[in-house]
Amino acid sequence: MIHLPFKASIIVPVYRDWEGLRSLLEALRTQARDDVELIVVDNDPEGQSAPDDLPSPGLEWHIAECATPGSYAARNAGARLARSDFLIFTDADCRPAPGWLTAYLETPKPANALVAGPVIMQAGSNPGEWEIFDTVRGLHQEVFIRHGYAMTANLAVPRAVFDRLGGFDARRLSGGDAEFCRRARRQGHDLLLEPEACVFHPARKTRLELVLKARRIKGGQVATGPITRRILWTLRSLVPPVREMLAYVSSEHPMRWRLIACHVRLMLWSVELHELVRLLLLRQAPERR
Repeated sequence: MIHLPFKASIIVPVYRDWEGLRSLLEALRTQARDDVELIVVDNDPEGQSAPDDLPSPGLEWHIAECATPGSYAARNAGARLARSDFLIFTDADCRPAPGWLTAYLETPKPANALVAGPVIMQAGSNPGEWEIFDTVRGLHQEVFIRHGYAMTANLAVPRAVFDRLGGFDARRLSGGDAEFCRRARRQGHDLLLEPEACVFHPARKTRLELVLKARRIKGGQVATGPITRRILWTLRSLVPPVREMLAYVSSEHPMRWRLIACHVRLMLWSVELHELVRLLLLRQAPERR
């Protein structure tokens, strides 16, 4: 048996978000360990160098490069470099809560299970309409798990399972986490929630950020994967997001926030319809940012 030097490897893809990474590194300082490594994968094909003044996360860490476009290709590259039997994925714009690593590493769990933690959306002190929408919409990891998948913003996978599955589909620019989890479940691996392994995610503050995300997700839905699923997503995209807006209206947020969320969601639906035209009729490339 080969003895690996670390108990876990944290893998973080980054695409020009060095300020986000700076905050993540600072958040990791509170849970410094010598049995965990951090692998940051720079996914910028133009090779813009990382700032020289990034803070130490209190873990052994290094920055690798992956010029292949897409965060899933970058995560695969990080996994190949990992020197442990347990891979923990998060994103440069996430902030691991104190106790995040302890919850993943010290809580007993089945040997071949995928484990995911909550992703808690955070708004600032004086949020605008875009930030309000992103907070009301949220990122409900526990709901996603009930539907058979989890976000790589907060997902842990045994190395043996990851290798057996062949990693993420590197061709995907969006939705690769859902496809990976469903593939794992079809092969008999459980997907479990670890409620104490939380990360925080700042709500997006600008229209551009939300538009780029909507376009990226739509590309993952209708431009990649099996043809039957792509057709289904195309048809679903043509239906107004009434069910989603009803969920906003019935949430516990202030009524003003609920109404703003519904208004912004309708705006984003128009963005999605335009993206369908761009992808399916004009045959243009999916958004990667």
